[in-house]
Amino acid sequence: MPTILIAGASRGLGLALAAEFLARDWYVIGTVRGTARTDLHDLADRHPGRVEIEPLDITDPAQTAALASRLASRSLDMLFVNAGTTTYDPQVLMADVADDEFARVMAANVLGPIRVIQALAPLVPAGGLIGAMSSGQGSIANNENGRGEIYRSSKAALNMALRSFAARDTGNGRAIVAMAPGWIRTALGGDQAPFTMEEAIPMVADTLLAARATPGIHYLDRFGATVPW
Repeated sequence: MPTILIAGASRGLGLALAAEFLARDWYVIGTVRGTARTDLHDLADRHPGRVEIEPLDITDPAQTAALASRLASRSLDMLFVNAGTTTYDPQVLMADVADDEFARVMAANVLGPIRVIQALAPLVPAGGLIGAMSSGQGSIANNENGRGEIYRSSKAALNMALRSFAARDTGNGRAIVAMAPGWIRTALGGDQAPFTMEEAIPMVADTLLAARATPGIHYLDRFGATVPW
């Protein structure tokens, strides 16, 4: 049974992705922040012996190091970092964002994810995949309206961090994917989003699984199409 680790699987897209891979007969290791019971715990109860829950706040490097130590003897067919934040006003201009808010978003969307990837990458063998939840809003080439500047900037920075990681990862036979799933109805995406998780997540899973056949860096939407950097 292949294994996927999803960092940030307690709710939303991460939880839906965990359920989708369970339906495809994968073993799921999901991380949650804090000690409270989450929807991932309920999912684990419905799939006994197939879901492992690990604590992780991706903005805490000590927790990332501890997770890597606990899993040091394991092998991951796929490592996917879903955790991040988008709790901001998209109308606020970059120059008007408070310093602490900017630092919080960048820590959650860039520094935390790349630390997790760097720490757990040794567990992913050739033929595996390392990915992170990016966004179409991270595309510099496609930015034509300028809204959501802090979020756009964080996802563009995440994409650059993934490309830098990929440049160091040559020869290991792994695919590295920045996933742009589209605007989806979640607690973060809002009720106005045009697609439900039930519509989008199976396509995200299909694209991730297909990408394993081509090592190297890819910026993909849920349909498997390349997104311009």
